[in-house]
Amino acid sequence: MVKPARPTRESIQAAVDRNYEAFNKQLPELLKAHQGQFALLRNEEIQGFFPSAREAAQHGERTFDDGLFSVQEVTDEAVDLGWFSHVSY
Repeated sequence: MVKPARPTRESIQAAVDRNYEAFNKQLPELLKAHQGQFALLRNEEIQGFFPSAREAAQHGERTFDDGLFSVQEVTDEAVDLGWFSHVSY
């Protein structure tokens, strides 16, 4: 099995920005059903919801070989999740 090429800093930042924008557009609806959960995002789509940022990140690491995903908490308050809020590699 060939390991995927390492993403560039620019491609990582672009993926983070797109995921965050897509997440924010959906946030009002997400708050109704998923407040307090953590959304796993890839390619501007929510892949699932998890009870903790750690569980979301672990699922992303197991699922996406290239490591391009991000995690956002579903909350109406601004929360900096550190590296969890950014694409992982």
